[in-house]
Amino acid sequence: MKSRWIALPLLLLTLGGCASLSEKECRDADWEQIGYRDGLAGAARTRASDHGEACGKIGIKVDRPLYFKGYDAGLLRYCTPENAIEVGLAGAAYYGTCPPDTDALFTDHYRVARAVYDQRQRVSSLDSQRRSLEYKLEKAESDDARRKLRAELSRLDYELRQERDRLYYDETRLHRLTAGY
Repeated sequence: MKSRWIALPLLLLTLGGCASLSEKECRDADWEQIGYRDGLAGAARTRASDHGEACGKIGIKVDRPLYFKGYDAGLLRYCTPENAIEVGLAGAAYYGTCPPDTDALFTDHYRVARAVYDQRQRVSSLDSQRRSLEYKLEKAESDDARRKLRAELSRLDYELRQERDRLYYDETRLHRLTAGY
């Protein structure tokens, strides 16, 4: 997809957590570029206040008009259906930052992609549980323990088949949604 490069700023912002800007970043600030980066990452508009608080400690104010000029441009790039899919498949959260004219389409695509991500996580977790049970079965010393482990494996296999079917359904929905891209 064309918008894979959008996911990088999103992940960097996510990894940064609540931290805003360093003293050096405040002193060297290109507020339009900082706003653009934040918008491109889908950050909330309140991110400007976080920067204001961080930079205010050293007497530097955010140039809000420049920040929001950049933020709006970045958000325009973030709030695309293609990026919604990237965000959802990455398992990242969406905080409802897109403007009303793009939010519904973004949210629809995000939810379908996020369902695929979540389902992949469930299948992966069950696969891991299955491998663990198989290992325990190999090491089991009594017939009773092996019988219990086989019963647990049988139950887990059934659940795993159901979850893989759900994953197939979710991936099919995503494929249909993206067929025009």
